[in-house]
This record gives sequence, C-alpha cells and structure tokens, in this order.
Amino acid sequence: MRFTYRLRPGATARGALLAEWGRCRWLWNEAVHQQKTGRRPTFRTLSKLLTEARARLSWLREGSQVAQQQTLRTYALALQHSYKITRRGRPAFKPRSKTLPSLEYTLRGFTIRDRRLRLAGGITIPVVWSRELPSDPTSVRVYQDSLGHWYASFVVRRDTAPTPAPAAETAIGVDWGVTVTATTTDPAYDLPHLGHRRRCAAELARMQRRMSRRRRPRGNPPSKGYLRARRQAAKLHRKAARQNTHDARQWAKRVVADHAVIAVEDFRPRFLARSTMARKVADVAVGAAKRELIDLGVRAGRKVVLVAPAYTTMTCSQCGTRAKERLGLGIRTFRCGDCGYTACRDRNAARTILATVERDRAGADDVRHVITSLRAGGGVRSEPEIPRLPTVGKR
Repeated sequence: MRFTYRLRPGATARGALLAEWGRCRWLWNEAVHQQKTGRRPTFRTLSKLLTEARARLSWLREGSQVAQQQTLRTYALALQHSYKITRRGRPAFKPRSKTLPSLEYTLRGFTIRDRRLRLAGGITIPVVWSRELPSDPTSVRVYQDSLGHWYASFVVRRDTAPTPAPAAETAIGVDWGVTVTATTTDPAYDLPHLGHRRRCAAELARMQRRMSRRRRPRGNPPSKGYLRARRQAAKLHRKAARQNTHDARQWAKRVVADHAVIAVEDFRPRFLARSTMARKVADVAVGAAKRELIDLGVRAGRKVVLVAPAYTTMTCSQCGTRAKERLGLGIRTFRCGDCGYTACRDRNAARTILATVERDRAGADDVRHVITSLRAGGGVRSEPEIPRLPTVGKR
C-alpha cells in the first residue's frame, strides 16, 4: 500500500529536487528520442546508455543514479504498457513548463533518520507525519502538485488484514449520469449532483480573467501577479476536486457496506469532455466516484461487476426487449413498446445492468460483460484485475 505525507523542503532542498528532476527529465526525453528515431531501446540498452552518459557528462554525475535508473525503468514500463493496454499511447516528451516534478527512489536511494527523509545526494527534507508507517518502506516517490506542494508517497507492506465487511445478501446496480451522478436500483442509495465546482465558478472566472489580463506575450517570463492568480485558480480546482472525492468516498462506503454484489456501468466520460457538456461532466466527477466505488468494493471482498454501457438505456429491465431507436438525451422517461413498462430512464438502465449480472450469475472474481439483451445469452469472462477492454456497440 501507499502512504502519502506532506513534505516541507527548504530553499536548498527545493533547488536540489528541481535540479534532480531536470536530469531525470532529460533522460526521459532522450529515451523518447531513441524510440522515435526507430532504435527501439530496451531497459538494458537504456541502462548501458546511462552508464556511458554519466561517464561523459559531469552534470549528470552530480545527480543520484538511483533516481535516474528508476526514471528509465518507468519509461520502459510505460512503453511496454503502450503495446499491451488498449488506448494507451506511447511515452511522449516532457516539457519543463508543463510537467510537474516526480522522482522515484528505491531502498538504496533514501533513508528515514530523525523523522526526516534523506535522499541520495545529501537532500534532507522534513516530513509532516500525520500517521505512523505500518512497516519499513521499500520505495518512495517524491512529487510536486499543481499548487507547488511537495509530497512523499511511501510503498509499505501492511501485515494486518483489512477488517472484513459486514455480511450482506442484496445486490445493486449503478448507472452514471450528469443530472444525478449515480442512479441506483434503490433510490435510497442515489448519489445526487452536489455541484462543488459550480459554487466556486464565479470566483474561478474572476481569477481566470485576472490571469488573462496579466499574461505576457509569448517568450517573456510570467509576472508575479500572473503566477499568483494561477495559484489561486489551482487552489479552487483542488478544493472542488477534494470535495467531490470526499462525497464519493462516503457514498461508496454506504453502498459497499450494504450490498454483496455491485453491478457498475463501465462508463468512460472522456468523450463527453470534448462536447458542450464538458463543464457539467467535470463538475459531476463520475470518474472519481467510480474509482472509489470499485476500490472500496474490492478491498471489502464484494463482487464488483463492470457492465459495458452498450444498449443499457435502450433495453427494458422487465421483459428484456430492446428499443429499435436510440433514446435522445432529452427523453428522460423510458417506455417499453412490448410490455408497457414505464420508469425513469436512468433507473431502468440501472435495473438492466443489475439484471444482466443476475442473469449470468457473476462468479467470485471481477468480471466484465458485453450486454446484448436480456433474452440473448452474453459471454462472460472472468478477470482478476478488472482490465480495460474496448466496449462493443453504441449507447
């Protein structure tokens, strides 16, 4: 598991971290260049190139070899995932103006002495210990967020088993939306749209206008007023994101505690972010709620089932008949032409998702379904880690 703590680096430590990040970023960009020129370097080849570069360049030798080696290892892993995981692109260049620092250290590159984090190269940073580590860490990732705050994420092994969830026998289906974040088969467990970003929209717009007025022409360094306004805008974004995560976590705890089987629509709101609904989608934060629900459900030992969203809105949850025409977003009530069943559009989709899972009798492992209709049998394949596979059909 990962335990994250806030860091309080001084001016000297902050400069050393940024300098180390500059060396690691150069190595990453050099590896990307090797790939783009058709040389296809492996991790072994990159390690050999790193040894030769450190022998030739004195400024590269001043940095930690552990952090540089981990940067190349991360690049090799990202390149490997780009070939195996669907919709995962190739590693790209990391420009200095758009990339936040992130450094990886293994056990050889850091120690904890006097409750301070000591990194390779003589960098000592005070840590805000909000809680004790359950065991000795095996690695640490030091990174900076958009607000300029530094954090240390330790990888530790937890010896104690998590507390098992209370016994439950009921099942629930979850359908994601924009007007209501999560519509379930039981109205008592719906997650309403709370609108945290909308409440701070006026203040955020004022900061963005201030940034626009203080923006200098291209090629000139940004002014202090522009950086101050950008920091205030980033604080508002972070505040809304944390509120959404907190509400999603509290809602997911209630759902996981009372249900043994959780059927979740595998909805990806990425395409909506490019439409006219981009602001509403960002305010709803479906991705954060879905991630919290899946993580808490897996930790509690529940059966979490991912159902592809294809045809869930068009299928009747009572008789299984699929509508011949696609329902527009303006139609909020579903009416079945065969059995006459009438219900809320999202509620019917949630019941359809749950009916799909109950029909196929989900096993102990996490599974993914490709829904066709309730009358036709659908293929079920057991997957231990809920992989990201392409969906079939249209919504």
